[in-house]
Amino acid sequence: MKLIFIHGSGARGCVWHFQQRHFADADAPDLPGHPEGQTCASVEEYVNWLHGYIQQKEYKDVVLAGHSLGGGIALLHAVKYPKDLKGIILVGSGARLRVLPLIIEAISGKLDDPQGWLKDLVEPLYGTVDEGTCKWLLPELAKVGPAAQLNDFYCCDKFDIMDKVADIRLPVLCIVGDRDNMTPPKYSRYLGKNMPDCRINIIEGGTHLAFLEKPGQVNNAIEGFLKQIAT
Repeated sequence: MKLIFIHGSGARGCVWHFQQRHFADADAPDLPGHPEGQTCASVEEYVNWLHGYIQQKEYKDVVLAGHSLGGGIALLHAVKYPKDLKGIILVGSGARLRVLPLIIEAISGKLDDPQGWLKDLVEPLYGTVDEGTCKWLLPELAKVGPAAQLNDFYCCDKFDIMDKVADIRLPVLCIVGDRDNMTPPKYSRYLGKNMPDCRINIIEGGTHLAFLEKPGQVNNAIEGFLKQIAT
């Protein structure tokens, strides 16, 4: 199996540092425009890019693990290109990813002030992540910039496949922090009730960034899932 980690809005593949260190053969690409190239205008466009990436790399038996927007990409990929995949892992995600208008307004107001965007919006979001990780991670996120993050949130806000998830027959693992206010556990519970083969792992004390805050627990959950679907 080939494990591919897909980052969330305004992020980069390096946010999966602890997962890549644990799963040595895993891939964690930067999505287009993060920071190189042009961002995609919808979750579906990101899915089509990822499908092409998988084909180009000739990856087989792929397991997609996506955070937030990345989870939406994984879900829609499972709808559109199920033959690519062996299973999917969703971390702090859901079948619908509405964004608070206040968040959109805040980022829109920082498009010409990338330093203010980083200080006022990004740093607080990662405030639950340990200082040592933030020291190297935040400069990498700064390279992405507010325009790409705003684009991604627009993609999330338009995303809704609640009526399609029941058609996904692949094994699914939902990981969510019990303190996740952006994509709360009820999002994962909806998937658990409406998908044929879906299991849920709730990380106590985890927020929307549980995979960075509590990497050991998240990695153990992923490892257990991979063992289950390999048999």
